[in-house]
Amino acid sequence: MRGGRVAVVGGSIAGCAAALAAHRGGADEITVYERAAGDLADRGVGLAVHDARYAELAPAGYMDADMPWVQLVRRRWYVRDEGAAGPVGREIAVMPFPFRTYNWGPLWRELRRRIPGPVEFRTGAAVQALRTGPGGTELDTAAGTEHFDLVIGADGYRSVTRAGAFGDVRPAYAGYLAWRGAFPETRLKDPGLWADEDCVYAVFPGGHVIIYRIPDGAGGRRVNWVLYTAPPPDLDLGLGLDLRLTGPTSLPPGGLTEALAAHLGYVADELLPPYWGAVLRATAPDELFLQPMYDFTAPRCTTGRVLLVGDAAAVARPHTGAGAVKALQDATCLESALATADTWADALDTYDTDRTLSGRSMVDLGRRLGGALVQATPDWRAMDQASMEDWWRRADGGAAFGGRELRR
Repeated sequence: MRGGRVAVVGGSIAGCAAALAAHRGGADEITVYERAAGDLADRGVGLAVHDARYAELAPAGYMDADMPWVQLVRRRWYVRDEGAAGPVGREIAVMPFPFRTYNWGPLWRELRRRIPGPVEFRTGAAVQALRTGPGGTELDTAAGTEHFDLVIGADGYRSVTRAGAFGDVRPAYAGYLAWRGAFPETRLKDPGLWADEDCVYAVFPGGHVIIYRIPDGAGGRRVNWVLYTAPPPDLDLGLGLDLRLTGPTSLPPGGLTEALAAHLGYVADELLPPYWGAVLRATAPDELFLQPMYDFTAPRCTTGRVLLVGDAAAVARPHTGAGAVKALQDATCLESALATADTWADALDTYDTDRTLSGRSMVDLGRRLGGALVQATPDWRAMDQASMEDWWRRADGGAAFGGRELRR
């Protein structure tokens, strides 16, 4: 099956990968609709890719060594202990952590650069609605209505594409938040206390912070961290909505309310070991943002002539270490389905069979890890290497942390 008109709704990492997949799969005409008018490369947060998943994605052409990365090899677990001799806290376990870390912006820029010229990339072009049927799908934008043989929804957890295809089914709030920050490594004090190849998990009752280095895209590095914990029940989140009723939202860099910033400071000063609390404190207000945690999986990844990729199809909590990996794996499977099928229906069925099951398994893993790492944490101070290894095996379940292996 060759030819056809394909629309990709969303131009982030998932959207760029999907456009590349559609081109390689044989589509004649591809249009990407990205609602943001600015440069997406300005987004500077970190993400991680398991070495084994990189080894699958690189030969498939969705990652390569030209994309700047930092190699990690181990994960060190620390807990605050007033009797600990050093500021990093007491180390309770060390585990292998074979991950490459990336900066979202430079990774997006490299994927965007790989999209061939014939693909039309429209910025500031929000899709308002869509109508799907057996013969194709119509998209409505401010510029008018267009008809496509296939529409690929890559527009994230608030997907307009998903809402049009499956109705207004919203992700469910998980009951806790992620504070995120990143800053230049040159601001880090006493860097010798933290090895370059180490990912840090600093744990406390009811949460943890993950800290690792990422490239800055210009030859240097940044310190990237994510703190997961539930805010006090009486704290005014200042998000302008009731998460239980209206679904998740986020606060952009510089948008933390005084109450949220104060709670972050409390965790940094009172619950974390001093060195890792100081890392959070070194982050400027305009480098901080917040994401409520939520999860969701669509009943299917395809319907009619609509196909979902990335977070539009399934939102797994970031504990899985596989958000970007899943989007790139989705693209790999989409390319294969388009290139080998005889009809659009065959291509969509092939894709759906693989990716719906994969999405559900990652959502389940995210819930399980969220419970173990945030919602029902153990007595960290009582843990040692052996008990931590046993606890992690039970939390990880099917050993899918970092993403499941691609089916061949």
